This record gives sequence, C-alpha cells and structure tokens, in this order.
Amino acid sequence: MGNEKFKVAIEKLKDVQDPKLFKFESTADIEPLVGTIGQDRALEALQFGTGVETEGYNIYAAGPIGTGKETTVKSFIEKLAKEKDIPQDWVYVYNFKNKDRPKSIPLPPGRAKEFTKDMHELIEGAKNEIPRAFESEEYEKRRTKIINDFQDSRDNAMTEMQEKAAEQGYAVEITTAGIVTIPLIGGKPMKRERFAKLKEADKKRISEKGEKVQNKINELLRSLRQEEKNIKDEVKKLDKEIALFAIGHLLDEIRSNYKEYPKIIDYLNQVDKDIIAHLDDFKGKGKDEAALAGLEMMRRHPSFERYKVNVLVDNTNTKGAPVIFEENPGYYNLFGKIEYRPELGAAVTNFNMVKPGAVHRANGGYLVIRAFDILTNYFSWQALKRTLRRQEIKIENLAEQYQAIPVTTIRPQPVPVDVKVVLLGSPYIYMLLYYLDEDFRKLFKVKADFNTEMKRTEENAEKYAQFVSGRARIKNLKHFAPSAISKIVEYGSWLAGDQQKLSTRFQEIGNVVSESSYWASQNGNENVVASDVENAIEHKTFRSNMIEEKMQDQIKSNTIFIDTEGMKVGQANGLSIISVGDYYFGRPSRVTAKVAMGQKGVVNIEREAKLGGPIYNKGVFILTGYMEGKYGGDKPLAVTASLTFEQEYGGIEGDSASSTELYSILSALSEVPLRQDIAITGSINQNGEVQPIGGVNRKIEGFFKTAKERGLSGNQGVMIPEANIKNLMLKDEVVNAVKEGKFNIYAVKTIDEGIKLLTGKAAGERQEDGSYP
Repeated sequence: MGNEKFKVAIEKLKDVQDPKLFKFESTADIEPLVGTIGQDRALEALQFGTGVETEGYNIYAAGPIGTGKETTVKSFIEKLAKEKDIPQDWVYVYNFKNKDRPKSIPLPPGRAKEFTKDMHELIEGAKNEIPRAFESEEYEKRRTKIINDFQDSRDNAMTEMQEKAAEQGYAVEITTAGIVTIPLIGGKPMKRERFAKLKEADKKRISEKGEKVQNKINELLRSLRQEEKNIKDEVKKLDKEIALFAIGHLLDEIRSNYKEYPKIIDYLNQVDKDIIAHLDDFKGKGKDEAALAGLEMMRRHPSFERYKVNVLVDNTNTKGAPVIFEENPGYYNLFGKIEYRPELGAAVTNFNMVKPGAVHRANGGYLVIRAFDILTNYFSWQALKRTLRRQEIKIENLAEQYQAIPVTTIRPQPVPVDVKVVLLGSPYIYMLLYYLDEDFRKLFKVKADFNTEMKRTEENAEKYAQFVSGRARIKNLKHFAPSAISKIVEYGSWLAGDQQKLSTRFQEIGNVVSESSYWASQNGNENVVASDVENAIEHKTFRSNMIEEKMQDQIKSNTIFIDTEGMKVGQANGLSIISVGDYYFGRPSRVTAKVAMGQKGVVNIEREAKLGGPIYNKGVFILTGYMEGKYGGDKPLAVTASLTFEQEYGGIEGDSASSTELYSILSALSEVPLRQDIAITGSINQNGEVQPIGGVNRKIEGFFKTAKERGLSGNQGVMIPEANIKNLMLKDEVVNAVKEGKFNIYAVKTIDEGIKLLTGKAAGERQEDGSYP
C-alpha cells in the first residue's frame, strides 16, 4: 500500500544502552554518588538563597515527589551549615521588676549551661553560708549590743519620764490600753471616788495639768518608736553586712566570669538585692509553730525557683549552624509553649515552664519544613509568617486567644530570630501561595525548581551507576552488573518518556534497584543482572495493573467494542491514558462520527453531555477550524457531524485524540473506510499539522496488548506524530514484535499523510477553482 515510508525504523523505537560504557564488573568496584545530579538549577537557587542575608530571601524548594528535593536540600544545607558560626545560647531568667515578664538573655554557645551551674552554686552557697554567718558569735554579739543599747535607752527614758511625772504630782501606769497618768495625793494614786468629790475648779486644774504630762509622755513615746525603727534599720543593715560578707565573694566571682555581658551583670545585681530582701528564706527557720494541724501543706515554704536559669537553647554540642527538619510543624512544636501545673485547684506557671520550639533551636541556622504539613496547621503558617516579618519569636499559648475569660499568665520577652526557612513542596502549592498569599512572595523570594528529567549523556549514565552503587551500600543490596545498569538507564529514559532524557525521580529508580536486588536473590545471582531488572519491572507492573487487565478482558470479551482488523466508515481507534494513582496506562477507545446535511457543524457529544474538559473541547474547535479552512473554500460547509467516544462514561480531557476525531469525520463525509488495525494518536493545529502528545509509549503498549490478545496479524500498529519519535522508549516485547514483522509503528507529520496511511488513498490537493480531484 506504499506505507513503508511512514514506518519508524527499528533502531528508533528505543535507545538501547550499551553495557560496554560501564568499565566495571559490578557497582562494588565504583565509588558511590556524591551530591545530586540533574538539578543544577535547583542547586544554584539553594546556593543563592542561603548566601543572601537580606530579609525575605527564604527558599521554596518546588518539585514533584521522588525528585530528591528533600535529600538534596538536607545534604546541601548540612554541608553548608558546618562552615557557619555556632549561634548563641538563649536563657530565660526571672524578672525581679515584673515577675510576669521573664527576661530573655543571649550567651555565647555553651555558656548557658555554665551560667545555670554557676547560679545553682551561688544559691546553694548562699543557703549554706548565710545561716552559718547568722549563727556566728560575732553576729550575735553585735546584734545583742544593738538591741541591749536600745532597751537600756528605752528603760532610762521611761524611768526619767516617771520621775518627772511624779514631780508634777502624777503617777505613770502602763496598761494593755496604753500609758495613762494618775494624779497623786500624799504620794498615793487618787481614787475615782475622791476625784469625783472635788470641786469643779480643782477637777479642771488637775485635768489640765494631767493633759500636759500626757503630752510629754506621748512625745517621749514617739521618740521611742522612731528610735525603735532606727534600731530595726540598724539590725537590717547589720544583716545585710553579714549576708554580703557571707556571699559577697560568690557574687564577685560570678560577676567576674560574666563581666562582658551587661544583661547578666544587671540580672546578678537584681539577684543580690533580692537575696538581701529575703534573708529569712535563707536563714533556714523551722516550721511555723502556729500552723494548724493538717494545714501545714498550705503554709508558704521558701522558694528559690526564681533564681533558677531556664536554658531555652543550648548549642554546646552544635557543630556549625543548626539544621532543624521539623516533621510535625504544629504550633507548639515550632514556636514553643508555656506549660502549667496544678496547685490547690488552680493552674500555675512560671518562667521555668517556658519550653522552646523548632524555630528557637534553628535560630542562627536553617529550618526545613514540608509545605503541605505547615499549611494544614493554619496557626503555624500564620505564626511563621509573623515571626519572619518581625524577626522575633514570641511564645504564647493559643488557648489564650480563644478563652472567653482572660487568664493571668506570663509573657516571656521575645527572642530575636535569624533563621533561613526552606519549604519543601509541589509546584502547585507554590503557585497557590504565590497568587493567593500576599506575604508569601515577600518572605520566600527564592524558588529552587527541581526538574523531573536531565539529559541522557554518558556522564549521567555513569552517575546512574554511582547512584545504584551508593544505594546498594546504604540498603545492603546486591551490586549490579553492567547489563543491569543498562536496563536501569533505559528504565530512566522510559520514565522520562524521551530517548534523550533520563528521569530524576530517584525514588522510583531506587525502588526498582531494591526490587531488582530481591529478584537477584530469588534467582540465586551473585550480582544483579539484566534479567533481574526486567523481572522487577514486570512484577512491579503486575502488582499495579489490575484495572488495566480488567479493561483488556472486557475488550477481549467484546464487552468494550474495539476492532483490530478490517476497515470501516466513520470509525477509528483512538488512544487515551488512564491513571489509577500509582500506575497509568494506555488503552484504545472507539471514536465514531455521523454526518448529515445541516448547518450545525461539528456536534461534540462529550461537550453537550458536559463530559469533555476544556482542552478536549478546544481540540474539537481546532479540527472544526481546520475543516472550514481546508474544505469550505468560498462557501460555508453545509454539514452536521456528531462526534463521540463510544462507551466512555467518565470525563475526557486532552486534545491528543483530535486527529482521530478528524479522520472519523472525513471518513464519514467521504464514505471512505478507515483501517481498524491501526490505532491513532496526535493532536492537530488549524494548518493540518500533527502535533506531539504525551504518554506515547504507554499508548502504543496499550494497543499492543489489545492486538496481542486478538492475535498479532502483522498489519496492526499505531500511528503517532513524527515529532514523538524521539520520545519512543518501548518495552522489549513491543520492539521484538516490530522486528519480527508482527506489529508496526507509523509516524506522520500531517493529516494528509494520515489519510493516505489509513485509507490507502491520497488526500489530494485543492484545485484553483476550490475543488478536489
């Protein structure tokens, strides 16, 4: 039929990898892969993003699952972090001026633990030294002298007061109600009865005189009270002197160790004052004797918690900058929390119960988070953006924002933050965030795009071998012979769908490597050979292709109508791709067209039934435009053509069947039958050129299975766009069938070439008068 020129040459059906490229007996003889291959663009973006110190240059690593973005990002950042300076430690301490506002203090790496130890030793030293100092003979002697001097002075003053009152004819009596004056008669106190019998003038004279004496007594008492206050101050001054003598050397030592840190010195000064103000807590007094039985637990015991140091971040063992990969980026896991404990029916907290989050630990380094994980934690995402905008970490519990009644709690001082955040996610999530979240484009200015493919060169093929060598060592697998590596390289091209490309979905490649090692063990091979890899791929397909096999069974049983021989008018075999999640495959579909006189043009039944997607509908509009331009001439086409995919009850999307649909319409119009032993794929443009499509290998393999089930006649085949030849990486079974003349692969550039192949008749050229021969 003169169709030989459309046949694709055997050598173009698959780019076979020559095992001779690999100069080793097995992958045990070569060094494992170091670094990442095929991701130069992403690596450059990571280098740039981590190098820019300007605010907002955080990184979004975008790429499909399995491209190695997570492994690449982690290894790149961990290597980079080793060369960076170790960041500061951070501690929270008690705020003596505002107990509800704990202070955050930075310290050089490793010194937070040291400061905690120093403060512990200081307080323990104070608890030992202060009681000892106050039990000393010298302190007791000085305190007793102060008190005795006061008592002697008070006793002398009282004696002098009584003598002066007696000179005025009054006695001074000390009662529980205070000091009272009593008039004397003959040196004896006057009784009330006698005073009552006196004349009014005498009563008035005695009362006035007594009032003067009482005023002088009150003046003396005021003087004594002031003197008593002075004595108490003097005792306090003595206590302070003794306390400072007892712990002064401890304070001086710790001040000397931290003299370069003003915040620590200020804190130590506050500690000094607080110890002096609470000396009774350190003197170690016994239990309150007045405490009621059974209520001792309610008595306030001395607390030294305020002198503790809460180490928030300790970088003692950190080498370089920290790299934190947060698997569960919940709000508290990222930003820390304030814990509570029950006490007498209430929830209480203090600065020692402030706990850090991943952002604290990553401060001064790098924080890596999966985008989907943090976006499904809404509060985490909002808090992360707020943290990056303000450049500080604020610890607050979420419950406080939603409680009906505000609860008193502590408000730790924010910690300044300097962290580079890397989000790992899909390109789709990146686009959503970029267009819908106005903060995202300001905070994540660097996009590291991970490709799913790379060029197929000898160098990259050898790196494939190094990758296999590394995985074999890490996973304790069998090593691969050169023939097996060749099959892995070919599988990489099949995944990429291109003879000139290799897939960078190393998760998929790694899975086949592991499974090939299993089959080598089952087959008793010392090293993995080509047949083991083929076995692994075959069984991997078998585990996932149940739906495909059921569809092929329906075709075989003629439940789904597909013809693989003969010729029919207005009917052709199209090819489509079906995805079932972890597996997708090609299968044939019957396309039919019916025509009649009319003005409706092409009626797309899928579109009318709302089963066609926008790209599919666009393809139908394009073929309509081609028909009008090609055959309409100077007169409109007076035709109504209905077009459909038979036995398709789900949605249809894509334009790869637009050429199949066009052939069906042209066949129905001309009443020239089409070959049913050829399946067709390819989209068209309005100029009648057949354009490349995706999934060409799976489509060919899908129709091959159908033809094989019906029996290969040697006439069956698939017609593809010529531009897809470079994408051919067919399975060996298909290639061998073509070699044996049992199956055919055709390639065409234009609709007219396709008509010649499908009908055996030339399409013909339009004459000057607009007619066709």
